[in-house]
Amino acid sequence: MRRFRSGLAVSVALVGAVLGAAQTQAQTQIWPTKPVRIVAPFAPGGAADTLGRIIAEPLGTALRQQFFVENRGGAGGLIGAASVATAAPDGYTFIVAGVASHVIAPSISPNPGFDPMRDFTHIAYLGGPPVVWIVNPTLPVGSYRELIDYIRRSPTPVDYISPGTGTHGFLFAENLARRENIRLTHIPYKGAGPALMDLVGGHVLVGSITFSSAAQQIRAGTVRALAVSSERRLPNFPDIPTFKELGYDDLVSETWFAFSGPARLPGTIVEPLSREIDKILQGPEVKKRMAQDEIEIKLMTPAQVTKHIADEIARWSPLAKSLNLKIE
Repeated sequence: MRRFRSGLAVSVALVGAVLGAAQTQAQTQIWPTKPVRIVAPFAPGGAADTLGRIIAEPLGTALRQQFFVENRGGAGGLIGAASVATAAPDGYTFIVAGVASHVIAPSISPNPGFDPMRDFTHIAYLGGPPVVWIVNPTLPVGSYRELIDYIRRSPTPVDYISPGTGTHGFLFAENLARRENIRLTHIPYKGAGPALMDLVGGHVLVGSITFSSAAQQIRAGTVRALAVSSERRLPNFPDIPTFKELGYDDLVSETWFAFSGPARLPGTIVEPLSREIDKILQGPEVKKRMAQDEIEIKLMTPAQVTKHIADEIARWSPLAKSLNLKIE
């Protein structure tokens, strides 16, 4: 009788282990069972929106479920980021995080509504274009120095566009305004798309914006590029000087973007996403598209991209705070 009970206990334990393993495997295979939302925290037409759409379709193909982009712009990316920070960690809400939404804007907002490290799971690095200063071609300047002289001669502050308060372009402009001792007035938007429309239309004549957002207009000649924040001149735009050439070695940087989700995402979701995004970024069509817009691809593990974001906070947050900038 005792031997029968012992055998029964072992059988029950084995069945339990098998069922547990089967349940874990089923959960891994089940996700995703419904469409997955990727929040772009800026208006359509900007770099965050573009990168989200570049990876959404191939992710859907690889994981056999629809991935779609939802634009939630405003407050330098804080509105969209906060919506993801408070979402359930179930694998159905993600964000194209970036230096604006997760570094600069939280640094200058008294209440961003989230912590960019504690409240997110950072999964993959998507790439980053530089910042470019552009002007409407009707403005009688042909170089960065000529633009600075033009602004200094202006009896009133000169308006400029950016994708929004708290964005990288905004930080660049406000930093350079202080260092060049010039007067600028920021005209904020909820993304690069509407900002560029107003600059091309001549409503505002100066812009500080993500290069990939302006690349098409630069090629078409509807805007004129004066300086770019890359380490060296861009291969497809060799006539545009760098800020480094102009004496600003510390402004070599890129407007990077990452793929992130809410905190506490399980590894069964993080690992396949990281793996598939790396595959997508190495595909020939995506690499060609990224190169056209001067977006530099760097493959990173979740741990590496998490460290990168922490390093960027340490780099840019003190500068943003020192400029006494405010979210509008």
